[in-house]
Amino acid sequence: MARIEDFFTLTNKIEGIDDEQYRHLEPMIRAIDAMANATYQSIYVIDYLKHGFLHVASNPLFLCGHTAEEVRQMGYRLYIDHVPAEELIMLTEINEVGFKRFNEEPKAERSRCFMSYDFHIVNAEDCYLVNHKITPFALAPDGRAWLAMCVVSLSHHTTPGHVEFRKKGQPVYWEYDLNGHSWQERKSVTLRQQEKQVLILSAQGFTVQQIADKMCRALDTVKTYKRALFERLGVRSITEALTVATNQGLL
Repeated sequence: MARIEDFFTLTNKIEGIDDEQYRHLEPMIRAIDAMANATYQSIYVIDYLKHGFLHVASNPLFLCGHTAEEVRQMGYRLYIDHVPAEELIMLTEINEVGFKRFNEEPKAERSRCFMSYDFHIVNAEDCYLVNHKITPFALAPDGRAWLAMCVVSLSHHTTPGHVEFRKKGQPVYWEYDLNGHSWQERKSVTLRQQEKQVLILSAQGFTVQQIADKMCRALDTVKTYKRALFERLGVRSITEALTVATNQGLL
């Protein structure tokens, strides 16, 4: 059975932070709440020094029926209470290997890194597969992750896992093999200009025929662009395509 301490590895032991540094965080916390007002996604901040949640925004997806303050007080107990036991084991492994991978990056580049993975949240009779993105919010003096901002949204996948480590601006990313327990380098997806146009116009509500008219292309040509877009992103709908493209910075 997973324990709260399993999520706090010595790989990321935090030192050198004082109370004054916490007081300087208040404007950034207000900025997080403002950002949360403009999105359906749930946002919270992990404190790796105090082994809990520093702040939790009020968007309901991640709250599992609790208030934001209750979740902040629960910290990692929320995972233990609301994530299936077998996936808790997966999360503790992701946590350990993620920090090791993060610490391999040059200190000056760590703020550009983020990790993404999927797991289920169970609340009463409801069960959601969510995507969880985590990125450094503040670093300790030695470059380790003191605080991390997390963004939770509904996943476009159908199974948990899908662990990826990315660095903004890099043409490659790293995918973690949960069976082989190793990172594999992958080439990042790129979209052709026509595929971006189809995606953006579709997201704006235009039909395929209207998109063809706007792009001055034949209807079959636009359908070909759309099929290629879905295949390249590994999705089945425009909604999923928009989510993946946005998450990966492809637009």
